[in-house]
Amino acid sequence: MDNEEFRDWSRRAADWGVDYRAGLRHRPVRPAIAPGEIFRSIETSPPELPEPMDRIFADFEAKIVPGMTHWQHPRFFAYFPANAAPVSVVAEYLVSAMAAQCMLWQTSPAATELETRIVDWMRQALGLPEGFSGVIQDSASSATLAAVLTMRERALDWQGNKKGLAGQEKLRVYSSDQVHTSIDRAIWVSGIGEDNLVRVPVSGRFRAMDTDALEAAIVADREAGLLPAGIIACVGGTSTGGTDDIAAVAAVAKRHGLYLHVDAAWAGSAMICPEYRHFWAGVEGADSIVFNPHKWLGAQFDCSIQFVRQPEDLVRTLAIKPEFLKTLGHDGIINYSEWSVPLGRRFRALKLWFLLRAHGLEGLRTMIRNHVVWSAGLAARLAREEDFELVSEPMLSLFSFRHQAPSGADPDEHNLRLVNAINTDGRIYLTQTRVDGRVAIRFQAGQFDSTAADVDAAFDVISEIARRSS
Repeated sequence: MDNEEFRDWSRRAADWGVDYRAGLRHRPVRPAIAPGEIFRSIETSPPELPEPMDRIFADFEAKIVPGMTHWQHPRFFAYFPANAAPVSVVAEYLVSAMAAQCMLWQTSPAATELETRIVDWMRQALGLPEGFSGVIQDSASSATLAAVLTMRERALDWQGNKKGLAGQEKLRVYSSDQVHTSIDRAIWVSGIGEDNLVRVPVSGRFRAMDTDALEAAIVADREAGLLPAGIIACVGGTSTGGTDDIAAVAAVAKRHGLYLHVDAAWAGSAMICPEYRHFWAGVEGADSIVFNPHKWLGAQFDCSIQFVRQPEDLVRTLAIKPEFLKTLGHDGIINYSEWSVPLGRRFRALKLWFLLRAHGLEGLRTMIRNHVVWSAGLAARLAREEDFELVSEPMLSLFSFRHQAPSGADPDEHNLRLVNAINTDGRIYLTQTRVDGRVAIRFQAGQFDSTAADVDAAFDVISEIARRSS
């Protein structure tokens, strides 16, 4: 592809993207295809000779797009959003064109210095105090792994990386059962082991960790010769929005000298609105915090910010400095590859810079506030319906509900059939969860282009399909 072809196809791809976004409301959110259908449509062997771009692009439109779930659809109410505001997409075009590897200051000075500035912009936007610095990771999973490795090293007096875990005291980490499964995976990968992730009982509307039970577990473990290492608290858990009392958990962590990591991957974006910050009151007592601008805020995936109070602990845990990665003649610079597990790094700060400047914090606050209000309105409407019940009340823009099964039918099977029928219909997309062992249907409003009418449409679709299933 020469420069003129590159120019032409870049324009055509951009035009396609605009048309795609403009027509999403008229597409089903989730494709109606059978497993293996796309796989079978792709040639079994790679081409030996070049193919024309016209043919490649035509196959993209004919074979790939019909098999995609449309995460930018305004009626995507499943999981959590993975928003990509148009201005963020434009920034990603530029990042892709430059194709920089931003692992060190010297490999991309502007990327490093913009990241430092943008992370501090976000610290201010969320109301976090001075003293927190941070890094843009690819996802909350990576940020949580980095936090777990740091709490492991700190508890072992920085000997885990050097000596391994064999022969060391057995480490313990504490969380509720409301945290994301990425916490389990971090415990696996760190070598701490699933059996040493202590699940603390929860209580109350927001299923918060019982801090008395948390403290009792820490004391009991110490008396049993185990080594408590850290606590992972939750703000806006994936299932129902489970949220711990961060101030109370931080007080326990401080009394026992434990590392505290706060997972606010979804809900953290809402903290740009001062009126929602009570959900993480006391967060200034955390050692690290993660939130994903690529969820609710509108930055294209992947873009996850990990704030840390003591970056030197993170760097001490993760940094490796072979001679070929040293920046000669410069002291005190930041190399963000030393703050993360992967060495390679994309230029993630650019899309946040574009996003924050193009929308301003007030524009983003308006979007989030609307989603919270619209979701609460839908929850109230469903609660007034005779055949529906709220299982969990709204936490920001997330709630769960259940439909009453016909006489003699299994309630769990009935609600699973209902959510499957809704998703097969294609007008909206929801997901299911289990609450206290029973199936519930989740709803969250968070897609960047959703409107009040889209949320109203969700009520119509849910009610219509529920009537047909009874």
